Amino acid sequence: DVPEPGSTLKPITVAAALSAGLVKPNTPIDLSPGWMKLGKYTIRDHNNYGLQTVTGVITKSSNIGAAKIAARMDDRYFYDFVRKFGYGSKPGSGFPGESSGVLADPKNWNGLQKATISYGYGLSATPLQIAMAYAAIANGGTLTTPTFVKGERSQTRQVLEPAVAHEVVKMMQTVTEKGGTATQGAILGYHVAGKTGTARKFNASGGYSRRYLSFFAGVVPVDNPRFAMVVVVDDPDPAKGYYGGLVSAPVFKAVMEGSLRLMDVPPDDIETWMAAQDKALHGDPPAAMQ
Repeated sequence: DVPEPGSTLKPITVAAALSAGLVKPNTPIDLSPGWMKLGKYTIRDHNNYGLQTVTGVITKSSNIGAAKIAARMDDRYFYDFVRKFGYGSKPGSGFPGESSGVLADPKNWNGLQKATISYGYGLSATPLQIAMAYAAIANGGTLTTPTFVKGERSQTRQVLEPAVAHEVVKMMQTVTEKGGTATQGAILGYHVAGKTGTARKFNASGGYSRRYLSFFAGVVPVDNPRFAMVVVVDDPDPAKGYYGGLVSAPVFKAVMEGSLRLMDVPPDDIETWMAAQDKALHGDPPAAMQ
């Protein structure tokens, strides 16, 4: 499937601006009043997040922030940057029916497309493409061609400066921490970096419906990444919640916990892990000691 990737693209947008020297992680971005007019359309955030840093744009998953960051970049530069992460071209895994997704050339963009691409609309990608991009960020900016054949040598190329890749991973770590959109994706004993996404689905009339795709894309452990994973839930029940942090992040947590144990990956958040083990063995300390 080739859905629109939603907010999982925001770290790529931020990485592009960081690489161009247009922003830093602590650059302030005004997100008030929670909506922004763009031509005859209105871009909205889930809440009015006020003044945030670029890191806060990732933490809160702000569409307005992504659009404002993208507006600082040249169209061709932004397109080329997104494309070098594998969007718009086949991953090259050799899997039958592999899709390249869709990423339109800037000469065909309308006045809105750069803004919508910045937060994951107006392009499409397979979950494998998203996972490949996140693995590249976690791998110090080195993109690796995926393969389903054990032991096969993969092609690699540098798509992002290691220092910028490290900054983006640390920014994505805030998503699974207090105040982020995916606290349900946190894994005890491990620092998790990731990004939620929620995309509305097209309907038969060519517009967007009230049906959704819920995403969570993440890498773990942050201090020495071993795995990148993307969870896409198609058409979750809106009555039970459809945001990626509520629907897809818990799946990421459950599957990744098993993977980390199976592959014997040591924790990188020892302090939290030790505190949890102590609590499990001895319970909470008496009130007078707290």
